[in-house]
Amino acid sequence: MREAVLRHLEALVGFDTRNPPRAIGTDGIFDYLRAHLPGFDIRVTDHGAGAVSMLAVRGRPTRLFNVHLDTVPSSAAWSADPLRLRIEGARAIGLGACDIKGAAAGLLAAAATTTGDAAFLFSTDEEANDPRCIAAFLASDHGFSDALIAEPTNCEAVLAHRGLSSARIAFRGEAGHASSPNAMQLSAVHRAMRWGVRALDHAQSLAHERFGGLTGLRFNIGTMTGGIKGNVIAPSGELRFNFRPLPSMDIDAMHATLRGFAGDGELDAYEETFRGPPLPAGVLHEAERQRLAARDLADELGLPIGSAVDFWTEASLFSQAGLTAFVFGPGDIAQAHTADEWVALDQLDTYAAHAARIIGNTPA
Repeated sequence: MREAVLRHLEALVGFDTRNPPRAIGTDGIFDYLRAHLPGFDIRVTDHGAGAVSMLAVRGRPTRLFNVHLDTVPSSAAWSADPLRLRIEGARAIGLGACDIKGAAAGLLAAAATTTGDAAFLFSTDEEANDPRCIAAFLASDHGFSDALIAEPTNCEAVLAHRGLSSARIAFRGEAGHASSPNAMQLSAVHRAMRWGVRALDHAQSLAHERFGGLTGLRFNIGTMTGGIKGNVIAPSGELRFNFRPLPSMDIDAMHATLRGFAGDGELDAYEETFRGPPLPAGVLHEAERQRLAARDLADELGLPIGSAVDFWTEASLFSQAGLTAFVFGPGDIAQAHTADEWVALDQLDTYAAHAARIIGNTPA
């Protein structure tokens, strides 16, 4: 099916679905998908802010394939037009080719060569940390029991990954001349930096924690802003950070600990801006039950099982809603979000073949 997969991938990469700017509508890429899924019942829904979903169903399936169509923005480091697919050797290069339009192309090709029951949910808000599409779908009377969420996993079924929590912490200070003897104590930027050191030390102290093949806490301070100029005590300062806990870690307790690293009266705000549960979701015994169910499903479908991963996916949202879910898609996460992003052609072949086999075996 390689010829068909590459033809679809070339078209899909050509649609600009960069997120931000979240300028994605119900036409364009969705018109293309609709045209290449004859015989499917199709419902396209605009959830606002560039979040559009398309549910395509043939027959009466209980298993769902999910693929997000939005991509990260392209950087100036691209060596050619990111919206034009290039084939160089054994690689297909283009924005979203790896993350994760290659899977969408594979599903289109697989659907054309099969007649079995099938369901595809395409969405466009995964890169926004604003999962409106999936939340709306899961809140509906959808009737599905299993979900295969496409992300780059080298065509292995990934049963477990970290959670994700993003937050903003804002510090207050007292403006004044930098020569003041108490400048070091009054500066909001200094307070933010001290908090950052405590937070980083705490994250490092958890390096021994384990869940499955995962170890420790992933913690990152992404941005730091504040202050006026070098000779003025900073009256305000703000950090944006996120952490990626193990499935066994309590996210609320982690926030309570991190907030406690700020001194009395130093904070103007502390707010969580996004939370994604781990995969599998739930308390420890429920998470283990879901992991075993996902392993059984992967075995039933004849898919190789891969190791747990550090990155977050929307598979955890399906798991949290009670579906048996795992992550499965072509490509390597190391290529996602990079300049000249690429996916190996043999990965596209493997994914399309698996999808065709799974769909073809779906009971009528």
